[in-house]
Parts: sequence; structure tokens; C-alpha cells
Amino acid sequence: MSQRTRQVTTKQTIPPGGRPAPERTDAPSGRRLGLTLGMLVLPMYVALGAPSVALPAIGRALGVPFGATAWILAAWSLTSALAMPVAGRLLVRYNPFQVLVAGVVALAAGSVLAAAGPTLSVVIVGRLIGGAGAGATVIAVFAAATALPGRQRIRSLGIIAAASATASGCGTLLGGAVTAWLGWRAVLAIPVLALPLLLAAWPSRHALTRSGSSNGERNGSTGRLDIVGAALLSVSAGSLITLLQAHSVGLPVSVTLAVAAAGALAAVGLRWRVRSTPDGFVPRRVIASRGFLAAGLIGGTVFAGYYGVLFRAPYLIEQATGGGPLEAGVLLVPAAALSLVAGRLVPTVTDRFTGWQVSAGLAALTVIGVLVVAISTGPILIVLGTALTVCGFAGAQAVLVGLAPDLVAADDRDTAQGLLNFMNALGGGIGPAAVAGLSGIVPVPVALAVLAALPLAGLVLSLTRRPAADRHPEPDPDATPKSPR
Repeated sequence: MSQRTRQVTTKQTIPPGGRPAPERTDAPSGRRLGLTLGMLVLPMYVALGAPSVALPAIGRALGVPFGATAWILAAWSLTSALAMPVAGRLLVRYNPFQVLVAGVVALAAGSVLAAAGPTLSVVIVGRLIGGAGAGATVIAVFAAATALPGRQRIRSLGIIAAASATASGCGTLLGGAVTAWLGWRAVLAIPVLALPLLLAAWPSRHALTRSGSSNGERNGSTGRLDIVGAALLSVSAGSLITLLQAHSVGLPVSVTLAVAAAGALAAVGLRWRVRSTPDGFVPRRVIASRGFLAAGLIGGTVFAGYYGVLFRAPYLIEQATGGGPLEAGVLLVPAAALSLVAGRLVPTVTDRFTGWQVSAGLAALTVIGVLVVAISTGPILIVLGTALTVCGFAGAQAVLVGLAPDLVAADDRDTAQGLLNFMNALGGGIGPAAVAGLSGIVPVPVALAVLAALPLAGLVLSLTRRPAADRHPEPDPDATPKSPR
């Protein structure tokens, strides 16, 4: 079946008569499911914010340059990104709760290894494993949320986005407190808390299973996983992150050239694989869907801006105040609190504007936030700039992930969610890597100013490349009907 036919037959949500199609009456409410799923993602996003304030202590304890510690954040983001398309494919065969359990187990195991690591290399290996588990967990969470109809989906995603941004932002406070009282190893062990939270969510497992798509609703992509495509994508992404940090970690020229060559070959091979294998790891029909790549690139640039600031802001606050990680964490709490506001406003804003218009505004907030941090010398402005990037991150996550199901055929939604979140998370790895790499060459303000070019590109893309066939969320069945005009 051609893509054009597939799009017509699967995206039609309003019958010719103009009356919205009836929604499932047995689906869990967006608010209730969002609270359950938001609780489950807390440890994963704390694992991003908490180590950022512990990086100076980790560098001193392990005897490595501060720039090299950026790998602790980038490694997590990298494997988290790579695990997302894999998890999207696993959802073809397994329900979201099964993938969730597997992800939480890997998350906890990797975090234990990172916390016990005697060298930076072992710590990074643990973070790689934990990040893979986090990626699978996030995709399972979003698969359950995006299966909800219309505005319930946006409501659920808004709660999840607020929880994730609050956790990553307040992670600085938690990380500072734990570093000051228990040491940096305890900070890296924080994601183990996902295990008891999984048990707490156990009574909701039927809702998580029911909200996911059934196997009968999926297409013929239930065959073997495309290992070649997955490997090519992994090498391409890993090479990019490595090259960005080559200078900060003192990578030899010969190794840098080898990594660059491997990345270029993998990128060429991936392009060939996409063309030659329609149902491969990166299905051509998904990435060719109008607006899909634009959504992923916009999200990736916003994530890059946020995580780049999150990597550097605690250190800048420590320099400005002369305090330690705990003080930096306390000062960043107001910035994290704004994510709750952003998450609450998402459903309201998307009722009035298209997803692409909202994403443009969020990208603009991120650009301004990064530049404010770049030019600031005092803690108040650094916190303000960080707060703007927090709002951009929380809003973009909800809006773009909620938009993805409307860009592809219904039976490609799990795969599309995996690839879209891959691009978002890869941006989250690029941000810290770029700032760390550039900081060894140019002053930090210049490095942050260069970082601002990424969300600026996302802003331009959201304004110039948005699809013409933009849609608003489906009407909320619980909302009071308005009089016809």
C-alpha cells in the first residue's frame, strides 16, 4: 500500500459528516494516567540534572579535567537516544508495561555500576547502560500516553513533561544536597529509585497495558529487528558526540580522524539502508512523512539548548557565588518550578495555536535563555536564563511528542515515537558535548552563544518548514460544547 493511501486511511479522525469520531469510553483519563507515568519518569530525569552539580566533585575525585566529565551527561543522553528507536520497535511485539519493566531494570543496574565505578571509564559504562534503560522506559511511557485520544493525550503529555522538567531541574538541588552530605557516588545511584516507583505503579499496570496499541493494530513490521540499520544509526550518533568532545577529553588526532571516518561511513551507509530497506530500523515512509523530520530537528535543537545550559549553569553559579553544589542546586529550584507552569499551560496554548506555532515560541524562549546565561556574571540572571530554557524543554517535549502521531500512519506510531524521541535525546547529548568541546577552545560565553545557534535554527525551521496540513488536537469529549458561529 502506498504511503499516500496509508495516510488517507489512517489519519482521518473526523468522518465526512463533520462530527468527531467517538472516543473510547474505557480509556484511562489523561490526568490520571499522566500522574502515574510522570511519577515513573522522575528518576530518569533526576539522573540528568543531579550529576550536573556533582561534576566538579567527580572530576576532582577521579583526577580528570572538568571537560571530560561532560561524558557523564552525554553518555546517558547518547544511549538513551539510541535505545528509543529500539524500544519503539519492541512495542510492536510487547505492551508498554513489559518494555517499561525491562527499561527500569537496565536503568537500575547501570546506575549501580556507575556509582561503584573506580575510574571515569567505568562510570561512563554504567551511565551508558543506565541511559539505555532510561530510553526504553521513556518510550514505554510515551507509547502509553500517546495512545490516548485527542486532548486527553495532550493533558497526559503535559503532566509528564512538567514532571520530567521539574525532575531534571530540581535534580540540581537533590544532586547538590546528596553530593554535600553523601558524596558524588550516591548521586549517580539515585536512578535506582525507579525500582520502588515501579512497584508503586504496579496497581496501574492494566491501564498501561490497555492504553498501548494492540498487536492487531500494527503493520507488518513485526519481523526481525534491523540490526544493520540500528548499528549504522548508533555509530553515526556516537561519532558525532565523540567528535564534539574530542578536544575537551584530549582525544589523539589519529583517533579523532578514525572516529570521523567511521561516522561519515556510517552516515552514508544509513542513507543507503533507508533507501534499500523500506521496513528497516529507520523506515523511509516514517522519515518521509511531511513534518516528521522538522519536528524531530526542532525538538533536538531545543533539548540541546536546555541540556547545554544545565551542564554549565551550576558551575557558573558556583563561580559567581563562591558556594558549592548545594547552593547552586538551591538557586536553580525556581527555574525548575517553572516547568510546572509550562506543563499546565500546554493544553491551553495548543487549543489556541498550532503545534508548530507553539514550538516556534518555545524555541525562541530557549534561544533567549541560552544567551542570557552566556552574558550573565551574576547568579540571578543565570537562574533566569536557565528558567527560560526549562520552559522551552518542558513545552517542546509535550507539544512535539503529542504532534508526532498525527504526522504518520497509525500503525507506524510506535516507530515514529522512538525516532522522534531519539532526535530529541540526541540533541540533549549534543548540547553538553558542544559546550564542553568549545569551552576548551573559546571562552565559555562564546561557547554558549554558539550553542544558542541550535535552538535558533529550530525557530527558523518551525516558522519556514511546517506542514500546510496542520491540525489542532481532537476536541475534548468532557469539554462544554460551544455554540456554532
